Amino acid sequence: MLVTLLPIVFAYLVGAIPFGLIVAHLAGVRNLRDVGSGNIGSTNVWRAAGPTAAAWVFAGDIGKGVIAIMMASYFHTQFEVTLLSYDLFLVVCAVMAVLGHIFPVYVGFKGGKGANTGLGVMLVLLPIPTLIAVAAFLVVVTVTRFVSLGSMAGAVTLFAVVAAQRYLTAFDIAPVYFYLTLLMAVLIVLTHRRNIARLVRGTESRFVLSTRSNKAGDHV
Repeated sequence: MLVTLLPIVFAYLVGAIPFGLIVAHLAGVRNLRDVGSGNIGSTNVWRAAGPTAAAWVFAGDIGKGVIAIMMASYFHTQFEVTLLSYDLFLVVCAVMAVLGHIFPVYVGFKGGKGANTGLGVMLVLLPIPTLIAVAAFLVVVTVTRFVSLGSMAGAVTLFAVVAAQRYLTAFDIAPVYFYLTLLMAVLIVLTHRRNIARLVRGTESRFVLSTRSNKAGDHV
């Protein structure tokens, strides 16, 4: 039981590391929550501390997901975890890492939106579908300049690709990944509900390379 729980708890605790707050503080931003949207994701860090700091946050948030899944895989293969199947065990750890990012215990359970940490776990679990989802994200952001819309489009695309692989092709993919990508898509949409409201009202900010122009819309 302990061997099963340790990687799950580890995944949450790693996912909960608030890289946005840490990096922004090191860059001289006293309280990131007082800047822009107040979100601790990389977009708001870009706004508050510039592209270099944002790149570190982007890498750190993705890395949290990667590390969580790699640790889970190691534990399952080295310590004979028997309570859960290999795929289900990885999926549980993936969800816990993303929930850690969204609800981090270290900072009052007020975190980011889960997109980058979700990207990290999915790059390890389902690399090809995830790269297709990243392509969809890039296309949407390039065309619309709405990062929030791109994030949601990427999450939905990932679910659609996995669903197609599972039910429309002969590709062998465990059913648990279908449910994982569905859950991820729902989580990403839910955490972007304020962005959706701004998109509907026409007040969502478009992302541009200039930090001065990135104002209210963030995504991670």
